[in-house]
Amino acid sequence: MVDRLSKSQRSWNMSRIKSRDTKPEIAVRSALHRMGYRFRLNRKDLPGKPDIVLPKYKTVIFVHGCFWHRHEGCKYSYMPKSRIEFWEKKFKRNVERDAEVRKQLEDLGWKVVVVWECNLHEIGSLENKF
Repeated sequence: MVDRLSKSQRSWNMSRIKSRDTKPEIAVRSALHRMGYRFRLNRKDLPGKPDIVLPKYKTVIFVHGCFWHRHEGCKYSYMPKSRIEFWEKKFKRNVERDAEVRKQLEDLGWKVVVVWECNLHEIGSLENKF
């Protein structure tokens, strides 16, 4: 399948995808703040640099995009139609890395919470996770 966008257009699109301070992350942080929680962001001393760290509760929160982290059964977790081999390898590695980081954090005694982009409407249920 041929890509609908030129190489430069695709490059421009991909360069606009942020890894920090995404809209889903900001929504989760706002909700936590409204609930009275205080947290740190992207602590480099923890495996995987978690998006949100609640030191008082020894809990980390990852806000995962369904496309990049392959949320099973989610409509946003589709496979691109071009360069399928590249994307399969990339997605497989992302999922493996997520599992490795989760295990490392749990081994260090941290509770790991994953909030999926498509489940942001359930933000109110975050309080039950700590």
